[in-house]
Amino acid sequence: MFRLETEVDKARRDLLHKRLRDTNTAASPVLRALRGTPAERQSPLHVWALDANGELAGGLVGHTWTTWLHVTYLWVGAAHRGRGLGSAVLTEAERLAATDRACTASRVETWDFQAPDFYRKHGYDVVCVIPDYPPGITEYTLTKQIG
Repeated sequence: MFRLETEVDKARRDLLHKRLRDTNTAASPVLRALRGTPAERQSPLHVWALDANGELAGGLVGHTWTTWLHVTYLWVGAAHRGRGLGSAVLTEAERLAATDRACTASRVETWDFQAPDFYRKHGYDVVCVIPDYPPGITEYTLTKQIG
């Protein structure tokens, strides 16, 4: 017999995460080899584009983990779109990931009304499509080999 509870509990969340990590480490020689190495940790990677006044014109927030760059957010202000700023920001993030962090691949999730064509133009391939996530919107996962 089990009792199910639904409250948010950070201590239990952390315990569950540790137990899942331990289970995954035991099951995967690849993850086991990563444990205790610098590649095990996620490292933030940010690229900021500032206008002549020092205001934020665009940027990218992501992280690297093992040999992957994960692009979490990429945004360019409306006044600066169509000038190659998004391309410059993405290219710089890929360059830093490849040269400074030995990344060989990149991944991003984007919605149908955002930028799937932008990422395709930059060599990304669609590897996953999730319709109605959220309802009425399609989410794409794209990847690219870099470096």
